This record gives sequence, C-alpha cells and structure tokens, in this order.
Amino acid sequence: MVILLVKRGDENQFLYETDVEKDVDEVVKDITAIFNGRLKITRMCYEMEELWKHGTFLPLEMQGLTEEQIKELKLEDPWAKRCAPPNAVFAKDDMGRRCGLAPAQNMQDIMKKACEDAKEFISKKHVDLRKCLTQKDVARALDELRGATKIVFPAGLPPHDPVRMELDNVEDLTGTHAAKEVIDPNRACLWACGKKFIGGNKLRDHLGKNNKTKVTVKLCCNSEGAPGREPIMSEEERKQLMLHAYRRQEEWKKLEQDEDDHYLDSKWADGQNLKRAFHGLDNISWKPSLKKM
Repeated sequence: MVILLVKRGDENQFLYETDVEKDVDEVVKDITAIFNGRLKITRMCYEMEELWKHGTFLPLEMQGLTEEQIKELKLEDPWAKRCAPPNAVFAKDDMGRRCGLAPAQNMQDIMKKACEDAKEFISKKHVDLRKCLTQKDVARALDELRGATKIVFPAGLPPHDPVRMELDNVEDLTGTHAAKEVIDPNRACLWACGKKFIGGNKLRDHLGKNNKTKVTVKLCCNSEGAPGREPIMSEEERKQLMLHAYRRQEEWKKLEQDEDDHYLDSKWADGQNLKRAFHGLDNISWKPSLKKM
C-alpha cells in the first residue's frame, strides 16, 4: 500500500493509506473529506468549551446586548430553560453570546473528556506514530462529541446553537476565518514533486507502479496554483549543519590565536624524550618535603 503524507502548506496534517490502482478523483475526495472533518471537530471542541462554561447559544437578535437593553426591547430566549441541562448553574457570559445556564461540574467533566478523546482521534501526532487516518476515525470523533452532548443536554440544543448546527451539517461559516480553511471537494487537488495529480488518471500514472512507497503530497485548491516545493533538508538537519559550521569556525579561531611554535610544547617535539625513556627517568614527579626542621 502507498502511504501519502498529506500536508497543507508546510504543515503536516495526517497519513493516508491507499493503492496505486485507485483513481485520483477518489483519493482527492477522500483526503479532502478527512481534512474538512478534522476542521469540523476542531471548531466543535472550541464551541463545546463555551457550551459547558456558559450554556446554550442566544438567539442572534439578543447577542451582544446588555441586560438593560434586553429588558427594554422585551426580548426573551425561548430555548434557554427548555434546553437547560439538569441541575444547571448560572455562569454569566461576558461576551453576551450564551444564556449562562451551564451544566454542573460532573457534567462539564464529561464534555471535557469527550473533547480530549475527539482531539486524540485526529491528532497530528499520528504522523510521528506512523498511524494512518481514515474517515472512520473522523466519524468516531464526531460520535464521541455527539454522545457527550446528548448526555449533558438531554433536551437537546437550540437549532441555532453552533454545536448542533455542526452535528446537523448545516453550519454557516460565511464571513469567518474558518470558511477560508475549508476546502471545496470539487476544487481540491493534490501536488507532489512539483506536479499536479490530474483527474481521471490512476495514482500509478503519477507515482509509478511501486505499491510500497511513501510520498509527500500537498492538498490545495485549483485556484491557489502550485504550492512551494519541499525543502532539501529538514529543520533538524539544517540546525545540525549550522551547529557543525559554528564549531568549525570556533576551531579555526583557536588555531589562529596559537603561536607558530606552539607545537614545541608537545611531548613528541622534545629531543631528550628518548634519552630519558632509556634511563628510566620518564614520568618522574617530586614535591618538597614537609618534614619539620
């Protein structure tokens, strides 16, 4: 099986296992789904942290308003009490985005554990561990988050809550930075060795017939153009090379500071060394006597 190291820009994302007989379009679609799924889980974990701290999302017309403004406009959140978790505690949201009815501490711990597990399923550390990522791993992480949400909020979440919208796949990312990170599957493409994988081809048309190889590929949009080539040496190799050059430079500085006849102090330059060796006078040390006079 071919192992693809998928990168976005210069950053490692995950390992993907495939076969040289697979269609390029199928591989690109699968890799894009995994990439976008990882982004979804990251967004959900962020929103779930706000959810367990400050409760459900306020309606859009109430967000950012002070309590006085809400009373003056006679606005009310119809979902706050209906979706409140059991034994809810009040925790005001200073950002004015959530209702403030947060779950109890033991319920918060459930959501925290779910987020930690979900992040672990899609962690970039798997690249170093040589573990390949699949859509099943992404689905498993989503199921973990969905299950924790149902446990802590048995009445469900409001339809406008970001966590529920993510779970229902109806999230609206328009005008957000997250929208720029998501890649449209219909515009996605792969690059390797400075060449673009052409749709309709097989992987073997670009990687050869060797099915036991590892290739670094970069995931891009068609509108982005060719990505930068991989550096000749890694960051660690570059650091070692610079360290070696620094050591050589320091050695040359020491040699320049030494006098030309400095070698005369060496043992091999002593003309009487052989004579002393024959008379057994080599390696003789002495010290003055400490006997009292």
